[in-house]
Amino acid sequence: MTDANAVRRGLDGVVADTTAISMVNEATNSLLYRGYPVQELARHCSFEEVAYLIWHGELPDEQALRAFESQERGLRELPAELSSILGDLPTTCHPMDVIRTAVSCLGAFDPREDDNDAAANLDKSINLMAKLPTIVAAEQRRRHGKTPVAPRSDLGFAENFLNMCFDESPTPETVHALDVSLILYAEHSFNASTFAARVVISTLSDIYSAIVGAIGALKGPLHGGANEAVMRMFDEIGTADRVDAWLDEMFASRRVVMGFGHRVYKHGDSRVPTMHEALMEIAKHHDSDDLIALYDRLQRAMFERKAIHPNLDFPSGPAYHLMGFDTAIFTPIFVISRITGWTAHVMEQLAHNSLIRPLSSYVGPEQRGVVPVSERA
Repeated sequence: MTDANAVRRGLDGVVADTTAISMVNEATNSLLYRGYPVQELARHCSFEEVAYLIWHGELPDEQALRAFESQERGLRELPAELSSILGDLPTTCHPMDVIRTAVSCLGAFDPREDDNDAAANLDKSINLMAKLPTIVAAEQRRRHGKTPVAPRSDLGFAENFLNMCFDESPTPETVHALDVSLILYAEHSFNASTFAARVVISTLSDIYSAIVGAIGALKGPLHGGANEAVMRMFDEIGTADRVDAWLDEMFASRRVVMGFGHRVYKHGDSRVPTMHEALMEIAKHHDSDDLIALYDRLQRAMFERKAIHPNLDFPSGPAYHLMGFDTAIFTPIFVISRITGWTAHVMEQLAHNSLIRPLSSYVGPEQRGVVPVSERA
């Protein structure tokens, strides 16, 4: 087999297209959004500013930001029909199933669903950004038998989401930690869910269908579901003094330790230090010594044994836990953030579209004739 038709499982190393949205700068090991290091964006900007940047290519000035915030805040309410549909879903299903259904319904309710004009799709993107927190917050409460809390237009994006989830004013440290996590999760080039969205929209389907496909891809534990898996892993280990014995069992059974390693980052995920700092800040305000001790010991042990660094899911899982979220809500929070990157890629794909249709290398039987059933032995 020549290099030209060599099979690259998982498309590892394959460059499928160009993008101007984000990249990992190998020289500095930094994730860049439109050229800006994500750690600088998390330090100086709100999630709303970053969403604007991802969609428009430049950070907003004060006037543009205020207009954008006003537009998003005015779209947070859900249609009554959608709330009714979501309320009838079983609480035993994963919250990602609820969100996937919700996005599909929003498409069905939208008379411009099939309008792929760039301006129309930007409007739909902002609408999804505004409504997804309302959907996720309602689901967090529904699973505890509580009624939804209406969105507030006087609160910023992160603070409003927390208020809808817990019906109380969150601490500034919690708001900041959530805002940082949303910025860090917002975009990551051709990851599995983003590529799924680009595949769907390359058929000239609609943006809602593309996002439904992305949500399905993100649900998997090898992608967005990893932050949930990290917290379940912590629950399984229990305490810091059990880390080494637990790792012995994991390595002996060849199980994957979630929250470590990354296909793109070879010298550690550049987002981790920023999220680690946010985790430590929120941990100061909770009785979390045992959790942080477990977190620290597992991180050190993995590096000592395998020289593997943690990825973003490792600090974000414990951070979301300390904020009060159910573990099953962690990946839906990822959706709230990544909707910005997904929709930006959908619009970028449509701007210079080519149907994504890779080849495969057939390894089945050679061509053969059909034998009538009466003659088959």
